[in-house]
Amino acid sequence: MVWQQVYDPFGNVVLSTLLAAVPVVVMLAFLAFFHVKAHLAALYALASALLIAIFAFGMPADMAGSAALYGAANGLLPIGWIVLNIIFLHRLTTENGSFKVLQDSLARITDDRRLQLLLIAFCFGAFFEGAAGFGTPVAVTGAILIGLGFSPLAASGLALIANTAPVAFGALGTPIITLAKVTGLDEMELSMMVGRQLPFFSVLVPFWLIWAFAGWHKMLEVWPAILVAGVSFAIPQFLVSNYHGPMLVDVIAALISMACLTGFLKVWKPATVHTSAALTGRHDDSKIEASEQQQPVTTGAFGSDNRPAVLRAWMPWIILTVFVFAWGTQGFKNLFDTRPALDPQTQSARLDPQGKPMREANPIFSPLVTFGTIHQQIEKVPPVVPQPKTEEAVYKFNWFTATGSGIFLAAILGGLLMGYSIPQLVRHYLRTLWVVRYSLITIVAMLALGFLTRYSGLDATMGLAFAATGIFYPMFGTLLGWLGVALTGSDTASNVLFGGLQRVTAEQLGISPVLMAAANSSGGVMGKMVDAQSIVVASTATRWYGHEGEILRYVFFHSVVLAILVGGLVTLQAYVAPFTHMVVGGH
Repeated sequence: MVWQQVYDPFGNVVLSTLLAAVPVVVMLAFLAFFHVKAHLAALYALASALLIAIFAFGMPADMAGSAALYGAANGLLPIGWIVLNIIFLHRLTTENGSFKVLQDSLARITDDRRLQLLLIAFCFGAFFEGAAGFGTPVAVTGAILIGLGFSPLAASGLALIANTAPVAFGALGTPIITLAKVTGLDEMELSMMVGRQLPFFSVLVPFWLIWAFAGWHKMLEVWPAILVAGVSFAIPQFLVSNYHGPMLVDVIAALISMACLTGFLKVWKPATVHTSAALTGRHDDSKIEASEQQQPVTTGAFGSDNRPAVLRAWMPWIILTVFVFAWGTQGFKNLFDTRPALDPQTQSARLDPQGKPMREANPIFSPLVTFGTIHQQIEKVPPVVPQPKTEEAVYKFNWFTATGSGIFLAAILGGLLMGYSIPQLVRHYLRTLWVVRYSLITIVAMLALGFLTRYSGLDATMGLAFAATGIFYPMFGTLLGWLGVALTGSDTASNVLFGGLQRVTAEQLGISPVLMAAANSSGGVMGKMVDAQSIVVASTATRWYGHEGEILRYVFFHSVVLAILVGGLVTLQAYVAPFTHMVVGGH
């Protein structure tokens, strides 16, 4: 029997919205104010969401449990699988000393911590966001920064701040492609619109990043390098998104930005070199623990005669880059995840209406698991969607083409080339699994929470509260995207949650639906800093377990202010010339 979602179970919008927000408040309060471990905070939030969904919003208990299990499965694969394997690779490179060599090679490009941060957290991180997404850039750059001697709070928080402007085009454009599917809007128009919003922030975020790290005056000392990094990313981001499409935006922009910044640093040096790796202007307790984990690098440790050692140190990460990029291509996924669809009677290839051969899921490499209790048994209703629409719940167990599998194979190959034996790799992997156990629990619980709020309608209740803001909707609609990512940890998931609502509300208010759907994705990127999933990935990558609340408190201000700035730009694009001329698709 189909269950229809209820968005105002008490006949009082304020009361229903406040109750729907309880799980979010529980999670944030336990993390930020009560200093509860992240996995416990996520479990408490999940428990509260189950109680509210069942007893307040009338969701059948078996459906609520099934929705949570569906989310948990998505937490393990792809997110948890990525985290586990990137930490495995990092531990292998640390144990054999090659990571120390890599640190020194990066330090030789520049001794200045501010410029190292630009190169690694912003440029290098953007490449991994474009190629893989789903936590990979924070895991990789956080691990490198902690190895370079940055304090755990600096490495975690700054990796999160840097991983914002590229997110909407992450994982080869997945958020935009998904947004087009759920809204029915043109994919290219959405790509163009987001590409007319985020380049402003691709220039701003590098300045913001260095200001957050070293302070205003130290930021001004290196403004030419920051400008080069930001502009050389923003221009390709605009051009590729507007004239090619969403898939290769970050990959191309990041490669150009890395090349431009590295070339610029060969001819320009700051007047003073900033060597402190701790956050400026605050009491950073984490710097003590950082010194216990890794000693800061010294630039003179390896000279030009050690080039083979440097190449060997970079080798595992080069392998990782190649594997991650290959695993992210649609052609690779199609090769293993699908097979030709055959007619059961004639065993001949089935054709689509255009006469092209059809493909279906490959049961070996990508078996489909249907959560029958909720699959097409839960119905979204107006005003969240134009017409009643049942929700699907089919889990795609793409165990081989998942990004984490590419990272796992890269780690195994890299480990063998570094001289590890198979028994040694097995022992290191088991140790890594034990080290990240609480992080995996947190990720599973957080995704269970995100999927439960989606299937129970709690997210839609909060979304409708934003939609009631009338003329202020461009601002609040943008913040709705921020909320979606803060809840789910994924710009893609936020677009699934609120993309349809953004279109419906925009059409009701006479605002461009393309503008507001794009704003959901652009505003969402700033929520990437504060979602529990990303914070756990950061704390795991920097080996600063149990300090997730401190990371959240540090990045929360930056996340909210940057989201408001995105909302301000969207408001200008909605109402104020000449910004209105940037809008794609009309009203």
